[in-house]
Amino acid sequence: MRTSRGLRSAMLGLLLTGCASVSTAPTPEARQALAPTGKLRIALQQGNPLNMLKDPKSGEMTGVGYDLGKELARRLGVPLETVTYPSVGELLEKGKTGEWDVAFVGYSAERAKEWDFSGLHQEVEFGYLVPAGSSISTMSNMERPGIRIAVQEKSGPDSFFSRTLKNAVVVRAPSNPGAMEAVKSGKADVMGGIKPVLFELSSQLPGSRVLDGRPGIDPHAMAIPKGRDRGLAYARQFIEDAKSQGLVKAAIDRAGLRGVVVASLN
Repeated sequence: MRTSRGLRSAMLGLLLTGCASVSTAPTPEARQALAPTGKLRIALQQGNPLNMLKDPKSGEMTGVGYDLGKELARRLGVPLETVTYPSVGELLEKGKTGEWDVAFVGYSAERAKEWDFSGLHQEVEFGYLVPAGSSISTMSNMERPGIRIAVQEKSGPDSFFSRTLKNAVVVRAPSNPGAMEAVKSGKADVMGGIKPVLFELSSQLPGSRVLDGRPGIDPHAMAIPKGRDRGLAYARQFIEDAKSQGLVKAAIDRAGLRGVVVASLN
């Protein structure tokens, strides 16, 4: 595993170096808009492999959000600063106070009222995690009345499952680990979330499994606080370049994510 991850890291490094010559340099105005403090502060959700994961032995950081933020900072010519949060709800709330410059989160029309967004960089499958011995064996079982599904509150899964599951009881927790704890303690029958998070958490619940199939897709994009208009064009082009140059795919592979695909070019 360590050798494979090291190889993926080396390949990503070569890919970034090879793409440096074809990236467009930012204007001073774009740099100031995107990194007003002189650093690019990227908001990352702890324990979310789409954002960041740290290898406990090597200390190596992976995650699509981390890799893209690191590359954006390099192209802007500014230092990178990571600002971490335990949940996406807190991440977005703190962003309203100017704590960060960019974040990589699920896109929705509702969120677009409060944030500016790039085009999509990845699409993530929703899914279900069930404990060992559960009578829920297929996605169709989720339509049974009274099924209790634990989700992270104020998240894409919360919005999706609350809207699509007519007979389920939604049990909201402040974080993904909190939702998993609800399943462990018997307060919920199943956890709903994005598959990369479910696969990551499944190791904490012996015998659990992620059900086959996908009930829907969570589109992800880079969020930027309102009022950074002079940097928007550069940020949006960066995401398109990251897709076309293979950077997003390399970051997905480096993190070993399942249930994630690169979004189409705009």
